[in-house]
Amino acid sequence: MSTQSDGSVAQRHDDEIGREQEYVSLLYGRLDDMREQAAQRLTEELRNTGGTLQARSQRDSSVQMYADQVEQFSAVENGLCFGRLDDTDGARHYIGRIGIFDTTGDYDPLLMDWRAPAARPFYLATAANPQGVKRRRHLRTRQRKVTGLNDEVLDLATASPTAHEELTGEASLLAALNAGRTGRMRDIVETIQAEQDRVIRADLPGVLVVQGGPGTGKTAVALHRAAYLLYTHRRELSSRGVLLVGPNATFLRYISQVLPTLAETGVLLRTPGDLFPGVSARRAEPAETAALKGRTVMTEVLAAAVRDRQWVPDEPLEIEIERDTVRLDPEMVRQARDRARRSGRPHNLARAVFDVEVVHALAAQIAERIGADPLGGENLLEEADRAEIRRELREEAGIRAALDELWPVLTPQRLLADLYASTDRIAAAAPMLTDAERALLHREPGGWTPADVPLLDEAAELLGEDERAAAARRERIRSFQREYAEGVLEIWKGSRSIDVEDEADGGEILGVTDLIDADRLLERQEEADRLTTAQRAAADRSWAFGHVIVDEAQELSPMAWRLLMRRCPSRSMTIVGDVAQTGALAGTPSWAEALEP
Repeated sequence: MSTQSDGSVAQRHDDEIGREQEYVSLLYGRLDDMREQAAQRLTEELRNTGGTLQARSQRDSSVQMYADQVEQFSAVENGLCFGRLDDTDGARHYIGRIGIFDTTGDYDPLLMDWRAPAARPFYLATAANPQGVKRRRHLRTRQRKVTGLNDEVLDLATASPTAHEELTGEASLLAALNAGRTGRMRDIVETIQAEQDRVIRADLPGVLVVQGGPGTGKTAVALHRAAYLLYTHRRELSSRGVLLVGPNATFLRYISQVLPTLAETGVLLRTPGDLFPGVSARRAEPAETAALKGRTVMTEVLAAAVRDRQWVPDEPLEIEIERDTVRLDPEMVRQARDRARRSGRPHNLARAVFDVEVVHALAAQIAERIGADPLGGENLLEEADRAEIRRELREEAGIRAALDELWPVLTPQRLLADLYASTDRIAAAAPMLTDAERALLHREPGGWTPADVPLLDEAAELLGEDERAAAARRERIRSFQREYAEGVLEIWKGSRSIDVEDEADGGEILGVTDLIDADRLLERQEEADRLTTAQRAAADRSWAFGHVIVDEAQELSPMAWRLLMRRCPSRSMTIVGDVAQTGALAGTPSWAEALEP
């Protein structure tokens, strides 16, 4: 594929449009091939596995990847190339939504990505500061047809008196403003203004606040900033990902097509109610309750709720074990609890310390009883005997049940549900609240509200997760998969048990089992099923994103901000909103107040 420049300034309009149509058609021919291949692979995948695209894509990341490709190629077909820059030295550069290179030669650029530094004069050049640009051309297309163009001549010395050329041209901007609405937000790559460009291309580190009233294009700028950052910082952000938080599901559907049309499908879109893995918070609740849950005082309430579950009984507990009974005194439990708390570990991880202390105390009680010297001397049991007693106690069902009651292993969902359902637990955890505020927290189980999500995340921090249990679970799954792979290879080996001699050299034909073992087969399968960055981030509560974009950020509560800061420890964020429009009772009255923590 190649292009040709005739260098003529005064050209007829219809001839120019014809050449533009030919050029764009060539570009779309290449994209059509890629799209057709992706669509064919997707169709074959669905035919082999069954099910709808939506249902299957939730389980199979490879199908989702094909679907993303189809969506991307379909989206960019409408207006792939939208501009041209004519330099004062006679060179021409076509500007589009993605970059395309001539693969038959030296990879010369045929279409320049709008995010490339060399494309920036398309948005910033003016007659006062042409930046080496002689003419800027805006192309308007409908699928494969050029429907119009508008030239802006930035160097009047080169303007042709017979051509339709203007000092300034705003036809493309007016066309975008007058375009009919479709229920989906459009990209603005064709009409980015200089002020918007400065926001879009701002540096990655730090927090950038985009403040503006309704209809000022804040959201569109934030989306294009996401595409720009992914293009410019691809190596960093492709592994860590970008999170975009919108106010509700309707809003996310409205903007969902913008990033794919900009050739980016790896951004994770979430509402505040979807930021805790496994929870989709849609339950409604009074605004006063949501405002209370959004206050930072809830960190104290949750910490107290966790401490309240570390129970010390008022009376001794009699625990039946095999052929014996042990007595668990309140003071023994209190000492074990204090030792576990001093460890500084989260609740679930400190449970191991608590277990050790209780078991040791009970083992000492039994050893004192059965190893006592009738003559009043030292205890007759050796350390090995005491260790065996402790081992047997750990396996006793009664002991394990008592430990679960005194120091239960909790999930964030269970902690919060138990707290809301009990007025006694609320009273114990929230003495700093008024009676009316405590009453707002009481409710029966039945789903989560968006205001609960930051509290679930806070509870997860306080409770912690025992990685040993998770690692053991992963190892069990991998062991099962390895056995399955070995079975597959064994079946193949049985079906290829007869050696076939090659008539030419007398050699043997190698089978699959000669080239690959069970571990390698398992690794190949894991590579094929590898999730995208966005999919892995969606399932991992502790994931640290490379950048976070928040729209309608003025509605976020202080507790929601705590959640987002945990998702982005680098504090690289783009915050979009208008504090004058704050509607939520827990929202922010100023950016300084929201961001100071």
